[in-house]
Amino acid sequence: MKHVACVCWLVGLLTIACEAEMYTSLLNVKQAINVERKLIDYLRTYIDREVERLEDVRRFHSKVLDLHSKIYEGSESSSMSNPLVSFTLIKRLQSEWLNVIYSNEAEENTQALRSSYEAEGADLPELEDLQGAARGLMRLQDVYSLHVAGLARGRFQRVSDGKLTDLHMPTVSIPLTGDDCFWVGKVAYEQEDYYHSVQWLEESVRLFRGSERDWVPEDAGTLEDALDHLAFSHFKTGNVSHALSLSQELLHHDPLNRRVLQNVEKYEKLLGKNPPSPGEGLKRPSSDYLRTRDTYERLCQSQGSQIHYKNPKLFCDYFTNKSPALRLMPAKREVLSLQPYVVLYHDFITDSESDDIKRLAQHGLRRSVVAAGEKQATADYRISKSAWLKDSAGSIVEKLDHRISSLTGLNVKHPYGEYLQVVNYGIGGHYEPHFDHATSPTSPVFKLKTGNRVATFMIYLSSVQAGGSTAFIYANFSVPVVENSAIFWWNLRRNGEGDDDTLHAGCPVLLGDKWVANKWIHEHGQEFQHRCSLNPEE
Repeated sequence: MKHVACVCWLVGLLTIACEAEMYTSLLNVKQAINVERKLIDYLRTYIDREVERLEDVRRFHSKVLDLHSKIYEGSESSSMSNPLVSFTLIKRLQSEWLNVIYSNEAEENTQALRSSYEAEGADLPELEDLQGAARGLMRLQDVYSLHVAGLARGRFQRVSDGKLTDLHMPTVSIPLTGDDCFWVGKVAYEQEDYYHSVQWLEESVRLFRGSERDWVPEDAGTLEDALDHLAFSHFKTGNVSHALSLSQELLHHDPLNRRVLQNVEKYEKLLGKNPPSPGEGLKRPSSDYLRTRDTYERLCQSQGSQIHYKNPKLFCDYFTNKSPALRLMPAKREVLSLQPYVVLYHDFITDSESDDIKRLAQHGLRRSVVAAGEKQATADYRISKSAWLKDSAGSIVEKLDHRISSLTGLNVKHPYGEYLQVVNYGIGGHYEPHFDHATSPTSPVFKLKTGNRVATFMIYLSSVQAGGSTAFIYANFSVPVVENSAIFWWNLRRNGEGDDDTLHAGCPVLLGDKWVANKWIHEHGQEFQHRCSLNPEE
């Protein structure tokens, strides 16, 4: 019961902490390191105080034991004839034992630790953050076809041609515990996502079974909890025989559990009526939103390797766009696609400029939103935090605006260009397939009253070790993260209609800290820079 009380206290504390969504930005996760460093110091103080208290308890134990071995071991009557011996015995039993057993010192030490923890409450993650981080792991598992057992070992592996191969070897690796896997499986279980809960709870049960200890104080789950959740998950996926065997194992640990006894009876009746037959295995849930899931995930897994370099119409060059600003230092242009027209500009921004942009954006980062009718709202298919930076005279943002204008020949000044949006991705951070241009007349994009988004200019402010590519779904290619480079594409055709070939996605970040900056340029203000066409086919 003590364990349950601790868990309830922890969950209760987390629910009153700061605004959730720490998991949506890796910057916030990094900041959490400083919080845990403080907690380590608090725990060290608690341990030192508890050691002192236990030393006193040990000293008292030694004193009493010594008295019994030296004074009382002979004739008890002879020792009790000494009034001093009798007095000290009575005093110990009536006073000293009482003071040791009912001492407030242990409670005071624990309360001091709790108070220190609660003082950091504003910077602690909430339960929603833990759930979001778990969903992020499942997202990476799906998109990159990762092996759950490999993830539990701290490795990013997938099964290829029947063999387990390393997708990426992280420089820093940490294995997961049975409780870690239990949490991920439990999040899936509570969403009735039994495809994921079975896989993660299977791994949790395996790790709990192989553990040397039945329970450790930091764990929220136990082998019994994992067996209970896993048995029902198998039942929901139609694997009744496996649900029965797991429930029977659970009864060995908790033989009087009436609910499990009823489940065993129910499973036995079902198997009696319908003997087990070879099943089809676990099926991943379908996605109502992501209709292009297979293409999207294939492009994410290829991480840019499928770009059609053999196309003779694609090329690299030094590009000036007839701009005086680029005459002495042309841009390194790589044409990636002609339809849609997508260009990668290498070395568009310097390391110091990237650092300045990220530093300016840090304090303004908020959960990224998507258009929801006339309003904007958060969504699971976009996991990141973003901030908007306005340009000012001589600022780094103004310099980037001039550079973008020189390269594209477009008017990027507000309101013809939106303010620079800086984005930092979180755990499994991504943005599933979407259009940058508005597809509805009620879209918030039109609030500027400068038309639709005619073009996108996206700057990679950082590199990543794996994942994070920009995938163009219908055009069937993806662009890997190239630090300090920038991607440019047209969202609208010459006739003003949206270009469906620009459907694109930000693939989940598998390993690394991904930062980008977006500049969206609108139709109005481009009348002489990018003329429209009356040809309905153009």
